[in-house]
Amino acid sequence: MLPLFKSLRFKLIFGLLIIVIPIVAFMIYNNLYAIKVVRNQVAQSNKNLISLYMGQIDRNLDEVDKYLFNFAAQDTGLLVLDAQRDQNADRYSLAKIQLNNKLLKDLPSYKSMDMFFVYSEPNQDLLTVISDQVTYTRQEAVENSIMTIFQDQRDGSNQTSLKEWFMLKLGDQYYLTRVIKYGNVYIGAWADASKLMVPLNLVDLGNNGRALLVTDKFETMSNKAFVQENQINLNNVGNDYKLTGKGEKFLVVGEKSAKGRFRLIAVIPDSIILENLPFLRRMVSFILIGSLILLPFILFLLRKIILIPINRIMMAMRRIEDGNLDVRITYSPSVIEFDKMNQSFNRMISQIQELKINVLKEKLNHQKAELKHLQLQINPHFFLNSLNIIYNLAQVKDFTLIQEMALSLVEYFRFMFRSNMAFVALRDEVQHTLNYFRIQEMRFPHNLTYDLSVPDNLMDELVPPLVIQTFVENTIKHAVSMDKQVHIGITIEAIEVNRIRIRVQDTGKGFPEDVLARLQMEMDIGNGEGHHIGIWNMQRRLRLLYQDQAQITFANGADLGAVIDILIPFHEKEGGGNYASIAGRGR
Repeated sequence: MLPLFKSLRFKLIFGLLIIVIPIVAFMIYNNLYAIKVVRNQVAQSNKNLISLYMGQIDRNLDEVDKYLFNFAAQDTGLLVLDAQRDQNADRYSLAKIQLNNKLLKDLPSYKSMDMFFVYSEPNQDLLTVISDQVTYTRQEAVENSIMTIFQDQRDGSNQTSLKEWFMLKLGDQYYLTRVIKYGNVYIGAWADASKLMVPLNLVDLGNNGRALLVTDKFETMSNKAFVQENQINLNNVGNDYKLTGKGEKFLVVGEKSAKGRFRLIAVIPDSIILENLPFLRRMVSFILIGSLILLPFILFLLRKIILIPINRIMMAMRRIEDGNLDVRITYSPSVIEFDKMNQSFNRMISQIQELKINVLKEKLNHQKAELKHLQLQINPHFFLNSLNIIYNLAQVKDFTLIQEMALSLVEYFRFMFRSNMAFVALRDEVQHTLNYFRIQEMRFPHNLTYDLSVPDNLMDELVPPLVIQTFVENTIKHAVSMDKQVHIGITIEAIEVNRIRIRVQDTGKGFPEDVLARLQMEMDIGNGEGHHIGIWNMQRRLRLLYQDQAQITFANGADLGAVIDILIPFHEKEGGGNYASIAGRGR
């Protein structure tokens, strides 16, 4: 199987992703960049707006500062309040009346202020001038709070700096306070912090947008519930914007006051900001989402149009590699190129199959010719020895044996020339072997004995011709002599359900060690003089007839002698039944 990264499927998908991913990444980057640019622009715009309003507030506070300083420097009545009341009570009271009338007259000129006050520390006396919009209850609470500040200031427990405007908290409301010290007299101004937010409430920050006024510790003076509900973090709002909030995000910008310890903050919903993006950004988002939606559909079409037809061809080629030439690619609606490719593939496989059949036929004919050639080979020594036996019998005028010998030779050569058959019945092979034994008995009288055992029900099995006689002939050639009697035993039986074993065993000297080793390794042991050519012929014939289903083993018996086992598959019925035993002895 091909590695995944070398497959066409991988390369097509990888190539598609190589094209799509950079485009999608660029679109995402462009989208994020556009969002960042718009956020910067909105943040800068609102920053400028907040700075404008903060500048206006600071200018109003600066005018109040100038008024307070001028008042302290020019009004002589403050000098009277700086002295003890007991020194001149009437003058003290007159000075308070004059100060009250002047402050009451000037208060309407400063609409952002709700109160002017003067405090005489030597007399612990507080003079206040209140706007008509302030209730008596609120006035009383403010006066008590201011008295507390001065009391703490005198005791040294007040940590509030009086050098700038600061926030004074009464209940849930915050008030902007300014105090200027002149000798032992304090003059100051007081205003509701919510009045500073009136102009900012006219600014359009969206339905969920807010303008906030916070202390220097980022405590919210207004819209506290809105900040807590949306979990908006106002800490460390500096010159740059920040995104904060749970759920819907908010863009927060702020500006610190130059006159006091407070700042203005604008909170703008991020959704409102993104609504102001240009049409191109929306189009990019549409293309991006469309690409992500279309990508699976493109991969599906790629698979259906290209990958499935190619996979069908690959599967057919794998089955052909396994030797199945009957495989054909079935017709399936596809593109014209793949239709042509499938038709050409099927025609090519058909031609290969026909060519293979022709080659097999030619090979079979060649094997038949080779088998016939092997079967027709005649041992010249056997023929000459047989003629020599007839000649010797003629000299002694033993006409009966001459007739028997001639008849045996006729039967021998008749069987040999039936070799156009690839198989013969076992009974014919057995009869031929017995006839061969009879001829050899005449050659080696009293020195050759034999027996042949075969079940009756195997007599009709088909075996290759000369499969027994070849090994008997080889045994007689190498084991039988005029000096010693040799017995040859042949046993034929059915084994392993579907195989026939033919065992040829003799009582001779057995195989030489070198010859036995070569035979066991299935090496050619023939030589130029024709020795062992019969064994090679039979090995070759069995290979042609049975391929790997036949087997010949060679060994030496425990009591000397050679043992040859031939295993071949049989065709008809399995063994069992009575045995026919045939034995003979030289006479």
